[in-house]
Amino acid sequence: MKRILFFFITMFFCLNAFNISAFALENIDLASEAAILIDADTGQILYEKNSQQILAPASITKILTSIIVIEKCNLQDKVIVGKNPPFVGGSKIYIHEGEEFTVEQLLYALMLASANDVAEALAEHISGSVEEFTKLMNEYAYKIGCKNTYFSNPHGLYDENHYTTAYDMALIAKYAMKNEVFKTIVSTRQYIIPPTNKQPETRYINNHNKLLWNGGKYYYQYATGIKTGYTIKAKNTFVGSATKDGINLIVVVMKSPSPVYNDVIKLFEYGFNNYSKEKLIDSTVPYTYLKLNEGKTLIPVAANRDFYFMKNINDNKIPAQNVILKQNIKSIHKNEVVGKIELLIDGKVIDSIDLISLQDYLVFNNMSLNKINYKMYIYPLVAVFLLRGFYRKYKRKKGLI
Repeated sequence: MKRILFFFITMFFCLNAFNISAFALENIDLASEAAILIDADTGQILYEKNSQQILAPASITKILTSIIVIEKCNLQDKVIVGKNPPFVGGSKIYIHEGEEFTVEQLLYALMLASANDVAEALAEHISGSVEEFTKLMNEYAYKIGCKNTYFSNPHGLYDENHYTTAYDMALIAKYAMKNEVFKTIVSTRQYIIPPTNKQPETRYINNHNKLLWNGGKYYYQYATGIKTGYTIKAKNTFVGSATKDGINLIVVVMKSPSPVYNDVIKLFEYGFNNYSKEKLIDSTVPYTYLKLNEGKTLIPVAANRDFYFMKNINDNKIPAQNVILKQNIKSIHKNEVVGKIELLIDGKVIDSIDLISLQDYLVFNNMSLNKINYKMYIYPLVAVFLLRGFYRKYKRKKGLI
C-alpha cells in the first residue's frame, strides 16, 4: 500500500512539474505573425516564431537610421533642413526648409516621435540625398549580419522593396544597444526642442513606446526601449528591450493586427521567468595547457573573452565544448592565438572562441628561451661579472691599476 501511495505521489509531482514547463511554452499565444526573443548580450535565441519571414518593418527602420547618425556625426553638429524633408508623409514634427537643429535634437525627434521628415533631413545631412543614405543603410545591415534585409528609405514608409525579418531586426537592435547614446535616447520618455530660427514655439516630444510610461495600461517596469512602428500594410511592428537581474533581452514582433504590447510583455516574462544567465567560460583563468617540447613544457592558454549562456531552468542542456589546438608549434608569443573552443548544441556550432597563450615560449637553434631555461644564460653571465670584479680588486691591491 505504501509503495502504491508513493508511486501516485511521485507521479503527481512529476506531472505538475511537466505542466509548469509546458504552460510556460504554450501560453506564448501571439497575435503577431512573426516574433523573436534574444539575449541582448550574446544574441542567443530564446524564442522565435516565423523569425525569418520577410515583412515590411515600418518605423522600426529608424533604429538603423539613428545608429548610423550617432556613429557618423557629432551630437552638436548643426543640421539645416533642405527643401524635400518637410513634404514627406506620415508622422512628423513639421520641420521647415532652412530650419536649424542640432543632430541630438533631431535624433530625439526621430526615435521618440517617429518623425519621418526628420529621418530624411538626417539622411540628407549625412549622405547628401536619401538615395545615397539608403546605400549606407544596406552596407551597415550587411556588416551587422543581416541576410534578408533591404532598405529603400530611412523612415519605413511602405515600399515593396523595403523589407526585413524579425531576426535581422534583432541583430540591428543588438548592435545599436551597445551604444550608450542610443540607449539613452530610446529610454527617454519626453524631450523638449526649444524655439528655432523658423519655429517660435517649443516642441514637446513624447515617446510613442507605451512600455515606458509609468501608470499607463502597458507600462512594463523593466523596459528600456526601443521603437514602435505602424503602416497599413506592415501593420504594427515593435522592437523592445528590457533588463532584469542582470539579464538584457530584446524582443521583435512584426505584422501584428492588434496593439503589440501584450505580445511583447508575454515574451519578456517568458524570458525572465524561464532562463538564467550562467558564465561557462572565464577569460581570466587558464582554460587548458598546450604541451610543447615533447610534453615537457606546459604553456597555459585562456579564452580571449568570456562566454555566457542563457540556460532554460526547465532544461539542463548546456553547450558541449570542443577544444581545437594548433599542432607542431615551436615558438609562441604571449597573446598569440593557439586554438579555439567550439560551443555546440545538438552537434551544431553556436559560437567559437579563440584560445590565446598566456606566456612566451621562444625557440632559437632548437633551444627554448622560456622562463625555466633563462638560468643557463643568466648564471654564466653573473659568474663572468663576479670574476671580473674580483680581478679588478686584486689588481688595485697589488697597485697594478
